[in-house]
Amino acid sequence: MAGDTPFRKRRLRRTKSSEAHQGGTGPAEGASTPAEHQAALPPSPGTSDDERGRSASLEAVRAAASSEMPGQDGTTEPTTGAGRLRKLKRGVHKGGESARAAVGQLADRIIDTAPRIPVRDLDRLRKQFPGLGPEELADKLVAGACNATATVGAGIGAAAMMPVPPAMLAELAAEITGVAAIEMKLVAELHEVYGRRPPGNLGQRSTAYLTSWTEERGIDVSRPTTLNAALGGQMKRELRQQIMKRMVRDLPNLIPFMIGAAVGALMNRRDTRKLADRIRADLRRQQVTWDRLPALPPLEQPAVPAKELPKGLDEPGV
Repeated sequence: MAGDTPFRKRRLRRTKSSEAHQGGTGPAEGASTPAEHQAALPPSPGTSDDERGRSASLEAVRAAASSEMPGQDGTTEPTTGAGRLRKLKRGVHKGGESARAAVGQLADRIIDTAPRIPVRDLDRLRKQFPGLGPEELADKLVAGACNATATVGAGIGAAAMMPVPPAMLAELAAEITGVAAIEMKLVAELHEVYGRRPPGNLGQRSTAYLTSWTEERGIDVSRPTTLNAALGGQMKRELRQQIMKRMVRDLPNLIPFMIGAAVGALMNRRDTRKLADRIRADLRRQQVTWDRLPALPPLEQPAVPAKELPKGLDEPGV
């Protein structure tokens, strides 16, 4: 009613009088009630939360705490569009670093494999393929290498019938190193057929053949700058780029249900033939005929051949 005293004021007066009756030292008349005392009071009926202000204060504290909550990486970023974009960029950056590390490991593995690849010299090749000229002998070598890389691609595609991400990466790495070993052997023996054996020992020749495979061109032994570039530090950077291209091209080989096997065989055969055509085009321009070739010593053979090469690749007729 209009003449009644509000409930809140009646409650405050009762509190003050009870304190005075008990002899407590309450606030002086007219002074404001302490914040602790008001906070301890139960909510009064008939009053709204907005009048007390308690809920609003708690919501503000919760919002401030959530906005300043550190993320997983220790940074304090608000959950806004810009913050999510920065997290996405960090994830892409970490993924790129992992890919570069995997490519670097593959490059080191291929560099380690190169000196362990057995290479047949010209005398042995002519004995295994009697009566053939340089072009016919080169055709035989290319056909054998294409069959070998197609077999590797089909085997990896068949193994990827039930794709599991870690296994897929291992299968992709195995295919790249296996195909690289077969193709580097082909590159080295094509240099023998066309009379363009690089000078040096086993390690130097292996580096030259590896660079020829990486750059998809023949080594010009008559130009020292070309040979020096093959033996320099630029080779490893170009090798990483070549491996990255191979990884992208070999991804369809991992399609399950035996589709990847057919795709892998077809693509590996095509890529090996394309590489051989480029190498042969370079070597033909520098070719030394067999009747003009000086007597060359037999090629050194590795003590432990590379296990990445399929068995029977050096058999007569292959």
